[in-house]
Amino acid sequence: MNKYLKKNKICAVIPFYNECKTIEKIITQTLNFVDFVIAVDDGSVDNSAKEIPQNENIILLSFKQNKGKGFALKAGFEKSISLNTCCTITLDADFQHPPEIIPALVSKLSYFDIVVGNRLTDTRSMPVQRIASNKITSFLLSIKTGIKLKDTQCGFRGFKTDILRNILPSHNGFEAESEILVKAAGMNYKIGFVDIPAIYGNEKSKMKSFKAINGFLKVLFS
Repeated sequence: MNKYLKKNKICAVIPFYNECKTIEKIITQTLNFVDFVIAVDDGSVDNSAKEIPQNENIILLSFKQNKGKGFALKAGFEKSISLNTCCTITLDADFQHPPEIIPALVSKLSYFDIVVGNRLTDTRSMPVQRIASNKITSFLLSIKTGIKLKDTQCGFRGFKTDILRNILPSHNGFEAESEILVKAAGMNYKIGFVDIPAIYGNEKSKMKSFKAINGFLKVLFS
């Protein structure tokens, strides 16, 4: 039997776009806490994929064009579902999400269907504009869903894989992460949070403000 078809496997989905400096390290460290990694190359043009180690526990999905984070997440989710995993973790490739916190996410999945990292407990290192956008979007989505959502923009999340097919995003951009929470709330899935550090370095955000706002509004008013 294919070892990936065994139940109770934990996998991590890591979408990436032009992360040649960090992709090898984030995958290697993540493998310390999961059974395998699904790395999704969203049209990188810096040869990021060549930095990924050759390892039977790493599955690489590649797209020739940049489709967007939502598209990459959906592809990773669908692969995780097909592999019959138990838990699916999502984290970014730029080291804003410490892999060593993965066990805390997995542990909380005993009580919740989705667990989201919450960076808003300690925002000292978070840029002011990111604090504002996080708090505003979390407030608005809390009203929409009727659930207290602490940090709706954080991509460091844990999911029971069994629910993923019901909350696959239809949006291709960053707004897909909000859409997933709205869909989950609408289906009465339990959403929990784990406090994580807010880590920001000199990396340049790939989020385009106007496009992200427009996408969020579509989710909010859908």
